[in-house]
Amino acid sequence: MNRLANASSPYLRAHADNPVAWFPWGPEAFAVAAERDFPVLVSIGYSTCHWCHVMARESFQDAETAALVNDGFVAIKVDREEHPDVDAAYLDAASAFTPHLGWPLTAFATPEGRVFYAGTYFPPQPRGQLPSFPQVLAAVREAWTERRGEVDATGASLRQALASAAPAAADAIPDADALAAAVADVVSREDREFGGFAAGASLESPKFPNTPVLRLFQHPALAALVPEAAGVASRALSAMTSSELRDPVEGGFFRYATRRDWTVPHYERMLTDNAGLIEVALAAGDDATAAETAGFLVDVLQLPSGGIAAAQDSESIIDGQRSEGGYYRTAERVGLAPPALDAKVVTGWNGHAIAALAAAGSRTDPRFVEAARWAADTVLENNVADDGTLRRASLDEIRSSAPATLEDYGGLARGLLALGRVTGEVAYAERARALVDACLGDDGIRPPGGGDPVLAVQGMQPQGVPSDGAAPSGPSAFAAAALDLWRVGAGERYREAAETLVRAAAPAALAAPLAYGAILDVALGLATPPRQVVVVGETDAALADAARRVAADVVAVVTPAQAQDFARAGFELFEGKISRGGAATAYDCRAFTCALPTTDPAALT
Repeated sequence: MNRLANASSPYLRAHADNPVAWFPWGPEAFAVAAERDFPVLVSIGYSTCHWCHVMARESFQDAETAALVNDGFVAIKVDREEHPDVDAAYLDAASAFTPHLGWPLTAFATPEGRVFYAGTYFPPQPRGQLPSFPQVLAAVREAWTERRGEVDATGASLRQALASAAPAAADAIPDADALAAAVADVVSREDREFGGFAAGASLESPKFPNTPVLRLFQHPALAALVPEAAGVASRALSAMTSSELRDPVEGGFFRYATRRDWTVPHYERMLTDNAGLIEVALAAGDDATAAETAGFLVDVLQLPSGGIAAAQDSESIIDGQRSEGGYYRTAERVGLAPPALDAKVVTGWNGHAIAALAAAGSRTDPRFVEAARWAADTVLENNVADDGTLRRASLDEIRSSAPATLEDYGGLARGLLALGRVTGEVAYAERARALVDACLGDDGIRPPGGGDPVLAVQGMQPQGVPSDGAAPSGPSAFAAAALDLWRVGAGERYREAAETLVRAAAPAALAAPLAYGAILDVALGLATPPRQVVVVGETDAALADAARRVAADVVAVVTPAQAQDFARAGFELFEGKISRGGAATAYDCRAFTCALPTTDPAALT
């Protein structure tokens, strides 16, 4: 039975014709496993994952290997980008069996969802110390049939250990001195030869953009606290822009470099990386790189529906052969079929893109603002269920059944609020506030419905505070949106929500700041007074442009009527903001206390 053909994930659809009898993630697979008394194989990957494709070709498309799976297991295929909480939960469990976490993630669980063995990629034949996938299947099946007591004990003890692993929250948010010390620690780890942060001293060390940390380094408050931080971010951006990590033909940055000098990229181009790097470039004053990268999002990733695709693959077919990165290494691409897009529209990721495109459009090309508006309207139409709750993603305008996460509610809310500030349309800000409100309840901060229902039933929800990867984690994205709402005067409850999430993350974030850039950025925003700049009246382009280039936490350019709309809607930052004498007027505020209004652009800089 082909259960994946109509999936809302290109990754699952790519496995639809495998001889493996895959189930999608859901309760049905575990019920079948219980009925048949079979262990569950959970295989997790994503569409632009190179080694996922390799394992699919070597093992899942092989009839003999598929027969081993089908005869002894119930197999579930999961797109980690569609089900991030499932991925996080199984990564937590897999860490007990291997220090080398990654994708494809291969886990074995009981029908009750208790993981008892896990690994990543397994080859079709043994390689050195790495067993073959058929050997792994045979060993797991033998343990299941001959040593069930050991299997059950391993699964139960691991579940208990994971449940007790969540650290206690801090009593208070970190103060500016503690945050400055954490930032200074990361600054000291700069690769002074090649820029950025290497995983080791070897030239073969991989290097990622780590945009959450770069954005943290550009926080306005650090100009006084750690003045060298902004330079680290600018040097990293400059190094990436002039390296093989950037596509010189179509723009955009690849996921990471396999070498410390930013050479030999892993060639997929991800929405999350590029949205973040647009904001890094704008903060660094590099409008050209921001515009070029925004152009990649609009010209390559934006779909005919208006939503923005999750990624572009690294592989393509050239001269009848599968080529890893060959398309991108070719300067003259006329006549070459581009690598496939992962065309699912992820709600939170589109929120990041909406914020980045709106900001880029306000400074460079207005078409990026319109692209942001189109993406926002599309997501609000296609990724909202009939009951008004968000869904994680859509594909071909069909909603996924996967529930939205805090990353989706927070990421989309932040994007809509940024779009509202750029366009002056208060409806986007009101929708952003409603998304945040939906997650604020008496029982804590969580998405409506409480997250993935299968994980909830099995007691397998991810524990602890997730780190920030290529993009802010769910708590980080939500805290950032809540903080932005407070900054525009929506009320103290939003600051309190951000503080709650920061306190939960603070112990882990201060101990490992390189992995928690986004939540530390929110913490810094809570520990220092915000700068808020509002320009009322758009007729003075020089004043508006000056406002958009200041290092501020909030910049809004609105008409007098729009300022009144925001004030009436409960965004108190806009209260009493009018144009003086019919001229565009700027209000430069610190923590809601404003200097005298001015019509002089120089007064802002």
